[in-house]
Amino acid sequence: MLNFFLLIIIYSGIYALMALGQNMITGYTGLLSLCQAGFFAVGSYTTAILMTKFAWSFWPTIIVGVLLSALIGVLIGLPTLRLKGDYLAIATLGFAEIIKNIINNWDSITNGPNGINRIPKADIFGLVIKSKYSYILLIWFFVLLVFFIFKRISETRMGRALEAIREDEIAANTSGINITKYKVCSFALGASAAGLAGSLQALYVGSVMPTSYDFMISIMVLCMVVLGGMGNFSAVILGAFIIQLIDYLPKLIGISNIIPPQAQKIIFGLILVFMMIYRPQGLLGRSKRNYKKYETDNFETGNTVSVRGEK
Repeated sequence: MLNFFLLIIIYSGIYALMALGQNMITGYTGLLSLCQAGFFAVGSYTTAILMTKFAWSFWPTIIVGVLLSALIGVLIGLPTLRLKGDYLAIATLGFAEIIKNIINNWDSITNGPNGINRIPKADIFGLVIKSKYSYILLIWFFVLLVFFIFKRISETRMGRALEAIREDEIAANTSGINITKYKVCSFALGASAAGLAGSLQALYVGSVMPTSYDFMISIMVLCMVVLGGMGNFSAVILGAFIIQLIDYLPKLIGISNIIPPQAQKIIFGLILVFMMIYRPQGLLGRSKRNYKKYETDNFETGNTVSVRGEK
């Protein structure tokens, strides 16, 4: 029982990182992306390849994995800028499948369908990270770090620009906001968080397989964001924990043998439908901006005008 709870906490942290990235793309910018599984795979395979084939230590592979995921996020964001809603979701889902198929067929680098095994453990000052408790501390350290960074970004001019794009893209463009720049930045930030999650997952599991990165991961991450509350970074972490608890609950109570694997997909679909109909704002709702004093920005010139009141 204890091992299951520790496993839930570990995977809640890994998926919370992806949910934070999804929240930046979908919750703040209003872009319905289903590519987190692809970015997740990029981070995992970057760490696995560099550690097994080039004998890198774990810590530099995190940086490379995050940067490579962000770069792919930019490359995916640029050609999909004109797409919205369902069309954007289908396009990003297609890119995720392209990434998965490249991994599955590039045998010389990724070892194809066989995946990569025996990924070495990381160490901190000579102390090898191998217990579940040490992984919990490592993973949740990065969750808190990403949460703090994204939270700070949301309070800056960039965060207000992303929200403006989400609410009314035409009005935001008229106000001088560079739509292209901020959308691409949003994709890069969301992708980098998923890439970081992938690196941590590869380290914990010790192996990577192409079949582990199907579109259900992207659906699960989207469920976490919708369940917790889009636009609320604290809420999506709660959503990640609840979804992981639902995922592992049959094993906890010993009924996993009588529940078919398809039941998980049905449950996630019902969660999305139920939340969209009865509580579209999520369990905790969207975080609100309340100011005693706030500034309206001209995003093109950088000039500000102070305004008294409350938004």
